[in-house]
Amino acid sequence: MKFRPCIDIHNGKVKQIVGASLKDAGDRAAENFVSDQDAAYYAKLYRKCGLKGGHVILLNGRDSSFYEATKRQAYLALSAYPGGLQAGGGITAENAAEFIGAGASHVIVTSYVFQGGEILEENLKKLVKAVGKEHLVLDVSCRRKQDGYCIVTDRWQKETDIKITPHLLERLSAFCDEFLIHAVDVEGKKNGIEERLLSELAGWQGIPVTYAGGIRNLKDLKKLKEAGGGKIDVTIGSALSVFGGDLDFEEVVRYCGER
Repeated sequence: MKFRPCIDIHNGKVKQIVGASLKDAGDRAAENFVSDQDAAYYAKLYRKCGLKGGHVILLNGRDSSFYEATKRQAYLALSAYPGGLQAGGGITAENAAEFIGAGASHVIVTSYVFQGGEILEENLKKLVKAVGKEHLVLDVSCRRKQDGYCIVTDRWQKETDIKITPHLLERLSAFCDEFLIHAVDVEGKKNGIEERLLSELAGWQGIPVTYAGGIRNLKDLKKLKEAGGGKIDVTIGSALSVFGGDLDFEEVVRYCGER
């Protein structure tokens, strides 16, 4: 189990938010933490610790007045740790290569691929043509429903009926290098992991999967490690000491064995 750190950027600031609270209207979100440091500070920290495959997420829509400030912060992080971070948020076939050129190892995509309750395979093919399968991560972030977990898009604001199943992951893995899954119901709430989702992912034997959502302490990390058989990587945000939380960053690095 690898620790994949994150740099979430909203309104031009590095933040940790409650995921389900994010609204494009008014560029609003319930904030757990707003950093005094820029995104490059965190990128340099992750580089120093040898942590690769972290996520730089732009949380403003491209039509937001804050988007350019958020993008500048993302570029600061990517230039501070070229090849060590992935970038997501508003990625399309038209701008994907731009983020790779700015230093991202991968681009992370959701809404461009999952639209109107459908998987736009044509857009997947365009992304692969633009940057290559080896540079593409699909974010299949999801919300719990009665009969399973369904993908949410547009910065977790729109629900789809696309259920996460091993068959779906197998189909999508033909187009990407990794999956990222935010459990939106618990994202940013620091009240425990989505164990049912993890149990459904445990049997997956394909490309790497990184889980995010609800982790608050080492007990949750241990649960994740056991539920995923050590094969599911982890992202932690609001609970971490570097984002104002109680979970010691260095302790997490040691636990996940990155050093």
